[in-house]
Amino acid sequence: MQEENLDAAIESLLNVEKQMRLAGDVAGTKKAVTDIVELCYKARAWKTLNDQIVLLSKRRGQLKQAVTAMVQQAMQYIDETPDVDARIELIKTLNSVSAGKIYVEIERARLIKKLAKIKEEQGLIAEAADLMQEIAVETFGAMAKTEKIAFILEQVRLCLDRQDYVRAQILSRKISPRVFDADASKEKKKPKEGDNIVEEAPADIPSLLELKRIYYELMIRYYSHNNDYLEICRSYKAIYDIPSVKEDPAQWIPVLRKICWYLVLSPHDPMQSSLLNSTLEDKNISEIPNFRLLLKQLVTMEVIQWTGLWEMYKDEFENEKNMLGGSLGAKAAEDLKLRIIEHNILVVSKYYSRITLKRLADLLCLSLQEAEKHLSDMVVSKSLVAKIDRPMGIVCFQTAKDSNDILNSWAMNLEKLLDLVEKSCHQIHKETMVHKAVLKA
Repeated sequence: MQEENLDAAIESLLNVEKQMRLAGDVAGTKKAVTDIVELCYKARAWKTLNDQIVLLSKRRGQLKQAVTAMVQQAMQYIDETPDVDARIELIKTLNSVSAGKIYVEIERARLIKKLAKIKEEQGLIAEAADLMQEIAVETFGAMAKTEKIAFILEQVRLCLDRQDYVRAQILSRKISPRVFDADASKEKKKPKEGDNIVEEAPADIPSLLELKRIYYELMIRYYSHNNDYLEICRSYKAIYDIPSVKEDPAQWIPVLRKICWYLVLSPHDPMQSSLLNSTLEDKNISEIPNFRLLLKQLVTMEVIQWTGLWEMYKDEFENEKNMLGGSLGAKAAEDLKLRIIEHNILVVSKYYSRITLKRLADLLCLSLQEAEKHLSDMVVSKSLVAKIDRPMGIVCFQTAKDSNDILNSWAMNLEKLLDLVEKSCHQIHKETMVHKAVLKA
């Protein structure tokens, strides 16, 4: 009986909707459509609701505003569905209705996000990632900036979860890090399609600074896969610069520890040196004196004894597992030793122009073969200029000069010599004149 009443009510409303639609009455059509949807919801007739949504969207000359109102109304009922299957069915129905319609693209993006969340909860991460990648939110003009960023970050997270690192990198490049530094108060709302303006982000979307933290945490996950220590360090530096982190010692101390560790693990280059010096100048580094000492040792041009350093920092290194961001990675201990060896070779190259391989190995606390291997690796990576005379067992750190450079330096030296001779002659002539004048007097 109830079903018959529902069908009769829907039938009468459909007639009203038809009259309003043909008359071009936007407000009337919207009301009729939303009333039909609401009627099905109140009767808890989920199958009828799905059928009516499809039917209304396919009616001849259906108004855009009516379809938009219907989709928005039905979206409110998604969380009210009795079970997961009914929820998925409703989402899929709304998705098929909104597909290809630019005026409900934002609603479609939100529907896909909900469906992907359900798939992820069911353990179907690959399916969830594929669903999310169908939507290119960066082209949506009316979507709020924070919602766009949150959507792309969700795409990146699902790609990382399924270990698709190439696609994760492509998606992450859609977000410019500069967007997080924009002043929200200066944001202008751009009008779109007549009176429509950029929509407000839903309440569950995080703020821009929270999104910044999520973005850099995802980038740390991506760079950890490649063991790109310098980029990991820069990501932690960006998190450290967030005001809410800087104000709370419980948050910034673990982050600053990570910055120090990854700086030490990064290969020597200008960017690493710049970050190293700026970190040492930070006032907060004095709160963790052990790490200040560690960075100070790297800046000082002195040979570091690996065994002593490892004894001193082994416990701190192990403690990182319990800190924010977890352990430093499986290869971190080996890479740390490698960085100390590289630092020591650079120090030796500053103080020596030529050194025997045996003496170099003694300074580095390595065997001859290991010292030669590490030195060769640094020469190949262009971190250092050196030549090894293996029969003589001598390492030469001087650069081989081009013949043109040698000729130029000789020419310069000759010029300097002639200048000095000329000045000397002038001084002698001056002294002679003064002496003669004294004698005449």
